[in-house]
Amino acid sequence: MLVPLKWLNEYVKIDDIDPQEFADRMTMSGSKVEEVIETGKEIENVVTGRIVKIEKHPNAEKLVVCQMDVGSETIQIITGADNVREGQIVPVALHGSKLPGGVKIKRGKLRGLESNGMLCSAAELGLGEYVPNAAAGIYILPEDTKVGVDIKDVLNLGNAVIDFEITSNRPDCLSMIGMAREASVTFNRPLSIPEIHVKENGQDVNDFIDVEIKAKDLCTRYGVRIVRNVKIEESPDWMKERLKDAGVRPINNIVDITNYVMLEYGQPLHAFDYDKISGKKIIVRRAKDGENLKTLDGKDRKLDNSMLVIADPEKPLVVAGVMGGEDSEVTEKSSNILFETANFNGTSVRLTSKKLGFRTEASSRFEKGIDPNIALDALNRAAELVVELKAGEVVSGVVDNYDNELRPWTVDISPDRINRFLGTDIPKDKMVSILESLKIDVVDKDKDVMKAVIPTFRADIELEEDIAEEIARIYGYNNIESTRIKGEALEGGLNREQKIEGIARDILTGSGLYETITYSIVSPDDFDKINIPKNSALRNTITILNPLGRDLSIMRTTLIPSMLEVIARNYSKKIESAGFFELGRVYWPLDDKISKLPEEKNMLVIGMYGDCDFYDIKGCIELLLQSLGIRKYEFKRESDNATFHPGKTAKLEVKRKNIGIVGEIHPDIIERFDIPKHVYICELDFDEIVSLSELDKHFKPLPKYPSIERDMALLVDRNIMASEIEDIIREKGGNLIESIKLFDVYEGKQIPEGKKSIAYSIIYRSDCRTLKDDEVNKVHDSIIKSVESNLGAQLRL
Repeated sequence: MLVPLKWLNEYVKIDDIDPQEFADRMTMSGSKVEEVIETGKEIENVVTGRIVKIEKHPNAEKLVVCQMDVGSETIQIITGADNVREGQIVPVALHGSKLPGGVKIKRGKLRGLESNGMLCSAAELGLGEYVPNAAAGIYILPEDTKVGVDIKDVLNLGNAVIDFEITSNRPDCLSMIGMAREASVTFNRPLSIPEIHVKENGQDVNDFIDVEIKAKDLCTRYGVRIVRNVKIEESPDWMKERLKDAGVRPINNIVDITNYVMLEYGQPLHAFDYDKISGKKIIVRRAKDGENLKTLDGKDRKLDNSMLVIADPEKPLVVAGVMGGEDSEVTEKSSNILFETANFNGTSVRLTSKKLGFRTEASSRFEKGIDPNIALDALNRAAELVVELKAGEVVSGVVDNYDNELRPWTVDISPDRINRFLGTDIPKDKMVSILESLKIDVVDKDKDVMKAVIPTFRADIELEEDIAEEIARIYGYNNIESTRIKGEALEGGLNREQKIEGIARDILTGSGLYETITYSIVSPDDFDKINIPKNSALRNTITILNPLGRDLSIMRTTLIPSMLEVIARNYSKKIESAGFFELGRVYWPLDDKISKLPEEKNMLVIGMYGDCDFYDIKGCIELLLQSLGIRKYEFKRESDNATFHPGKTAKLEVKRKNIGIVGEIHPDIIERFDIPKHVYICELDFDEIVSLSELDKHFKPLPKYPSIERDMALLVDRNIMASEIEDIIREKGGNLIESIKLFDVYEGKQIPEGKKSIAYSIIYRSDCRTLKDDEVNKVHDSIIKSVESNLGAQLRL
């Protein structure tokens, strides 16, 4: 919402306040400022000048030499513009002048002739948004413009405009009067909204038009006024200036009046050509299925029964609250017009706008909900402006259909409860003063529980908490002291889960991985992309009730598709090798969907591609587990997961509990995602990792007794896993085993087909005595025999 301060000053005197200070104070009172725009602020030393003489440049075919009268002197300027003529008055940037965008103008020579400045186009002055064909040439000013005058004075530049971000719960602030109320309260200055006086011609409006509302569920109020003997012409400069500053392009006096009132009151209006209304009757009804209407943008729109239209007995004239139709458009030939004001159902307007594929200033306001009690004021204000601009004669009276009038409502408020809620000690009298400055009347002031009477333009206030918020923002958040949480056993700092998450992030980033964050809402097609079976529990998802589209329609149950998308995106950007991780949540529906929220689980996914292999990602996992104090874990072969390569995948078990999977992605999936040949991914249950983590460190004293080391090389079947051999070593070696190190795995010419050689170094040590060779040999021989008998191994000599 662009708010010109010069216009706002008509309602609350703020012309003595610096624009930046105004913006800061308004932000602190709850009206968020996006930008402070000071038009013309960057323009310096640009004046109006008359072209006295034009000659062709002797050394350049496309340049002309202009002699310019700039008031105090006549100077020479060379230009390439082809729309300049002798006698015209144009903006002249003199030597040393500045233009928007940091452009500085200095005298110089063009093809051998001196040029003492530059003739300016509207675009070069920063006016391209408001001037048609701004880039077409030099900006030609009116013939009666004075020469030698600062261009900012001529074009009324230098006005400060504040761009406010208006939240959806405050549609009343989508108007100059709404923002004036906020400024009045913020700066404690009186609000002045001029009374409306309409000069009428004495004829009765009921003789000209009849209104019937058939769809009362979609239209709560509808009113009209008739204007006769209309003169379509340009609006006065003051109105065009205000519209431009507010970001609206002036068109003609009638259209400008509707836009002006919409900006002033926040109530959209529409003007019809009265003579094009058949039967002199307006009918507010639902559209008929298949009914067509050509809108003002020249497009044929196909309507249906869910849409509201303004029609005459023969045809639809307007898509209610969205856009007018060509058949009833006001043109230069119009002599009589009908002004419409209405209050339409916001949901209906939003859905209609979405179906038809376009959104307007009017529809965006109706969508948020407009106070129906401002409709008549806006209509009368438009009629007043018609008379003021001498644009026509206003017929006496208003047709106003408003059956169920919206009245102010009350909210019970307790100053004590509000102070406890805010953690403040604001006196009751101060609260009452704040509320009354917001046009919220307070009754029963002498009681502990008072009643706040809410004006109809504040539809966002329904509860005592809403009142507390209003009091807090006007009292000033900066005036509310910070207090610590009170209670027993409250201690600041990270909890155990947060500490473990921090350690995990440090370990994984230290391993060269980049952290990613992806959307929790995904597409059901992701399951097919990664070969998830139709009967898999992963397909039991939570569905979004009103999704933006199929691609964002369910809550994810696995992070793997998201990680593959990240890898595909980076690979498409010519990044040949990279590794990523994400700590994110998956969501599972519960049986009791009404009373309980979905089950949320924290998961960890790691993805690598390029210059890496299975052991790189396995190493990251092992480093993470060891850093979190998880020692007893196993990687077991997994060949029954369709997402992964059947021969290059393992599941991770800790204390015989499956906590995740790691492996190379299946070639079919690689092809679907158009990513490198070898991609490695692991997905782990991070909640289980947190529960299994042991952050306390336990230290043992250095050993007092020496160790004995024995090596063992075995010939085993290729499908025997190292973990199976290590389990036997630990079982038979008991407390004497200090460490087991696998130092060689070999398959080659000396090894029989289907076999492999695997070699270990075993360190034996006792905590209470010095071991003897015979004792160690006995245990070592027992290990060898057990491996031979249980796994069919042969000792290699």
